[in-house]
Amino acid sequence: MRSRTEVALAGLIVLTLTGACADPATRRVSLVNAPSAPPSSSLAPAMPLVDTGSPTSPGSTPSPSSFRPPPLVPATSLAEPMATGKRLTATGPPRFFVTARTPIFSFADSSKTAHATPVPPAVNDAVTGAFVAAVPLPPGVRSSWHLVAAAPDNRTFVLAGWTGQDTPLRLFRIRLDERGRPGEPELVPALEPEPDQVTAMALSQDATRLAYTVTLIGGGTKVAVLELATGRRRDWVTRENTHVMGLAWAPDGRRLATARLPGGVSVLDLGNEGSDLVAASRPVTPDRAVWIPESVAFTPDGDALLYSTGHDVERVPVEGGRPQVVARLTLPRGASAGLNFSVDGTGGQLLYTYGWRAHRVDLADGSTTSVGIDAGKRSGEGGSPVVAW
Repeated sequence: MRSRTEVALAGLIVLTLTGACADPATRRVSLVNAPSAPPSSSLAPAMPLVDTGSPTSPGSTPSPSSFRPPPLVPATSLAEPMATGKRLTATGPPRFFVTARTPIFSFADSSKTAHATPVPPAVNDAVTGAFVAAVPLPPGVRSSWHLVAAAPDNRTFVLAGWTGQDTPLRLFRIRLDERGRPGEPELVPALEPEPDQVTAMALSQDATRLAYTVTLIGGGTKVAVLELATGRRRDWVTRENTHVMGLAWAPDGRRLATARLPGGVSVLDLGNEGSDLVAASRPVTPDRAVWIPESVAFTPDGDALLYSTGHDVERVPVEGGRPQVVARLTLPRGASAGLNFSVDGTGGQLLYTYGWRAHRVDLADGSTTSVGIDAGKRSGEGGSPVVAW
């Protein structure tokens, strides 16, 4: 499984050169209610992001020169995208992290069809990396997937679950008890179909809303805010050749930080009435000042942003200014060019993975310690997992 950075770079190249005419199904990740037609709802009509228009004749393939991106139809069923409920604050250093990974894909001899071995997400001890518990999967979800987001309390998480080959992902929420044992998973309603590839997620600090981003078929990107209780959604979109790689909620729940390639780090005002992502965003860093900004996070006071630029972590005032290097990380040769990190609820520690090890960085002095990850079932097999705490 390729890293998010590799997927982003490859996607930008393909979209630029071909207009995305190739069949994206092999890499597409969808968030919809079921493989069948989307359900109707009295709350809001099902509203696809894109209208595919008239089908081509059987056997025909549109040429890049004749391809036209489908029109954008942003979802607007969520009237209040801001997350201003009571924050789930940290009570101390993180005790757990949740590990998410894809199924283990393999090919039998002479077969061109991948066989998927499902695996569950796992809860791990934040200090030792030891296995604490498997995360139960909701009905219809067969396996973990490599998308997970955490609230600041280190007990509330949202994950994406794999439902099978060429079928959509489902989102679900879990809550851990004081021993790290997860309760029953809560499926998130999916009222509106999501046909494009989900690349990053962030959970609001009151755990009522999930922000996620997708790369659009035909070029461009979208940031969506989803109300977890109802499935209602609000979208911001652009056809500019840019890819949002990381998201973070401000402590006040009224802003989102985005890390874009190209585009650098920006802040999206959720009170903006329009749906234009670029127009609603205020740049914080110059476009070319950030190299592969794969992750971003607000500081607990909301006054500054942490972001990755290659394998470095920098801090910049949210109103803009001169960035300060917080940590310079050394990853082995062959590692992804970007850095996908999770900052804990206290704002004092950062966590990232390489292979099957979790590396925690003290943001006060830049020191790093690492532990092996025991994910329980089939641990150590498949691609590097993603973690959040």
